[in-house]
Amino acid sequence: MSGVARDQDVDIDLGQLVRAVWARRLRILAITLVGAGVAFAGAKIMSPQYRSETRILIEPRAPAFASTQQANDASAGPLMDELNIASQVQLLQSADLLKKVINDLKLYNLPEFDDAASGSAMSSILVKLHLKKNPLENPPEERVIDAFVERLQVYQVPGSRVIGITFTSKDPKLAAAIPNAMANVYLSTQSGAKLDSNSEATRWLEPEIEGLRQKVSEAERKVAEYRTSHGLLQTNGTTTFPAQQLNDISAELTRVRGDKANAEARAQAVRNALSSGEASDTLPDIMSSQAIQRLKGTESGLQSQISDLQTSLLNNHPRLKSLRAQLSDIRSQIRQETQKILASIENESKVADLRASELERQSDTVQANSARAGEDEVGLNALEREANAQRQLLETYLVRYREAASRADSNSSPADARIVSRAVEPVDPYFPKVVPIVVVAAVATLIMSAIVIMLAELFSGRALRPTDASPETIEAEAVVEEKHVPQAAPIAAAGKPVQPSMLAVVADEEGTIEDVKAAEDVPEDEPEDDNEFSVASVADYLTGSRAPLAIAISPTGENGSAATVSLTRMLADAGHRVILIDMTGSGYPTELMAEDPAALGVTDLLCREAAFGDTIHGDRLSDAHLIPQGQSDVRRAMRGVDRLSLLLDALAAAYDLVVVECGSADVAGVSRLTRSRDVEIILSLPEVEETIFVALMTEFQAAGYERVVLMSGGEGAEQALGRAA
Repeated sequence: MSGVARDQDVDIDLGQLVRAVWARRLRILAITLVGAGVAFAGAKIMSPQYRSETRILIEPRAPAFASTQQANDASAGPLMDELNIASQVQLLQSADLLKKVINDLKLYNLPEFDDAASGSAMSSILVKLHLKKNPLENPPEERVIDAFVERLQVYQVPGSRVIGITFTSKDPKLAAAIPNAMANVYLSTQSGAKLDSNSEATRWLEPEIEGLRQKVSEAERKVAEYRTSHGLLQTNGTTTFPAQQLNDISAELTRVRGDKANAEARAQAVRNALSSGEASDTLPDIMSSQAIQRLKGTESGLQSQISDLQTSLLNNHPRLKSLRAQLSDIRSQIRQETQKILASIENESKVADLRASELERQSDTVQANSARAGEDEVGLNALEREANAQRQLLETYLVRYREAASRADSNSSPADARIVSRAVEPVDPYFPKVVPIVVVAAVATLIMSAIVIMLAELFSGRALRPTDASPETIEAEAVVEEKHVPQAAPIAAAGKPVQPSMLAVVADEEGTIEDVKAAEDVPEDEPEDDNEFSVASVADYLTGSRAPLAIAISPTGENGSAATVSLTRMLADAGHRVILIDMTGSGYPTELMAEDPAALGVTDLLCREAAFGDTIHGDRLSDAHLIPQGQSDVRRAMRGVDRLSLLLDALAAAYDLVVVECGSADVAGVSRLTRSRDVEIILSLPEVEETIFVALMTEFQAAGYERVVLMSGGEGAEQALGRAA
């Protein structure tokens, strides 16, 4: 069969694959047991490996003596990011850290970490063939580190700030000791790095602080000299003397001006009272005078006496006159006292005016001095800023120096990490796990054995079957048309007259008969029973030989064709994919097997009146397939007999067995069907006639067909005929 036909006209038969695997189940089971045994032995031979793990949490840690505020600041700071954690993972795998662990535990004395020193036969062979570098060329320290790294695994636990340190060793104690040692060395290294930073800080700060002290002293001395030289003496620590003096004068001037205005207002009020003749005893200055108050009291007493005497004495009475004279004198004294108070107030106003004038003069002088002092303060401020900057820097350095000096102790600078889980000595080995290894090896061996058997079935074609009629069958038919084979010659059947085979038509048209050779006896591996030539015996023989093509010759006509049909159905019932091609002249196999006697068949295919897939039909009484005789003209169909060879190749690739029922064909006609002589020739003789059998055997042997089988299945033929009825 051509590659195109194989790809397009066949499909995989899963049932056949399962049956093939089941048929070889004992062999698969034996191979599986062998594989499991080898795996078990290998697992027992291997040296056990133990694994243990230590976990470290990366987090910022403050010193134990840190204040609460500092601790809160440290805890509130940003957590370490992924890059920082990854950096710590690389630090744990650094060569310096590994060397320290190796030296502390003296691993260089253990043969486990220097296998290259002892060597092996295979390693020596590879080194001599220059396929492997000689490990002894590397320094011993490098070999130990390489062996250490091969057994070490450092990783970040996903989704956390935890780093795992895993180590594998033949010694369970060593498997637990190494991760713990690495964690301790890592923590001490981190703490030591902090101590180194503090020591470097103190060494750097000491000369800087000394230099700053001198600079601060120099700056403060310059400020003091500048103040003295420019008269910018401070009064209350922030204000200079001229500025303070100007402030005091301004305040006093304001007060004096207020006093002047107040005195003028009081004097004006007194004048108004005197000029209008109104009572002046309501004025504050009048009311506050003791003399006025006494005179007012006397006036009130005299006025009361006059009022009392007027009720009993006349107006001209001397007593009344005397009292009125006294009253007039008292009022005159009151006016005089009022004039004195007015004069006193006016004097206060004049004094305030003079004081204000003097203060204004002093203010002008002080303002001029203050202006000059302001210009001098520009330089003073520059000197003070420089001194303040130097002082602040000195104070900052002093604080840092005290902090660094306080952390000089090894316990004062903990590493930013802590051990959350220490490695413990493992009890069970990490590798090899005997049970899982044996199970996996057994399953793998089982699967691989089944796959090999399935592939063998696929490549042999026994697990392929033809697909249903589809457009791809047209391509298969086109492939068949591309090649040609020699045409067959007719042959007359020995014995009684029967319907000639379709292959005989070729000889009628071309008039040629090729030379043939006789066939040999029945093969030795045929079943030997009471009827070694029965249909069942032939079916068993074909199953064992796994022949892809069998050509049935029926010299006696329909009885032989019926036996061939019975053989085909028996093979199909046994689970084989088998197809029968009706090349008889009578079309008797088609009559026995086809649902529709008028179905398309081989003649229609050769006449190009039907597609390849349209000519394949199912047997109405079994799972076998059939290509009927067809309805086209036999003579016209036989002009394309050269395409039959490719047709048989295509079918042989898709079926377990292709049976061609040729009827009463001869050797010449059979030789035109296929070029190969490696086919099964079945002589279907329901009733064995020695003369016919010997003649046919001789002819096929002479033609080179070495595999000739006699089938005298009278009982099978009768059963086939009974089913057809």
